[in-house]
Amino acid sequence: QKVKDSMRVLLPVLLNKNHDSYDKIRAILLYIFSTNGTTQENLDKLIQNVQIESDSDMIRNWKYLDVPVISSFVAQQHKYRRRDRSSEETFQLSRWTPVIKDVMEDAIENKLDSKDWPYCSRCPPTWNGSGAV
Repeated sequence: QKVKDSMRVLLPVLLNKNHDSYDKIRAILLYIFSTNGTTQENLDKLIQNVQIESDSDMIRNWKYLDVPVISSFVAQQHKYRRRDRSSEETFQLSRWTPVIKDVMEDAIENKLDSKDWPYCSRCPPTWNGSGAV
């Protein structure tokens, strides 16, 4: 089940004095990963309220691995629309489906947007699906 208000779940973990600062950093990173980034203001408030200013680079450096730590309108525009795979049968340890699987299936079905994928050629109209193009 999806968490409806992840910030409501996150705040008690961050404000708990019994948790180590590294655990709080992990919780903030999980929040950022699940929401595909956060605003600069929100990130600054989280870091300041949790008092992990000295370790904030551990969070901010994820941008060098192409993780959208700070979300922007431009980054959200180009996000690839995922397929609904909730009805597919999965193994217990492999429930996550990579984006490349959706991209490849759309390429096979000739459903890729030409603006986002300009170098993927369209199949000719006479193609019957019997061979490579």
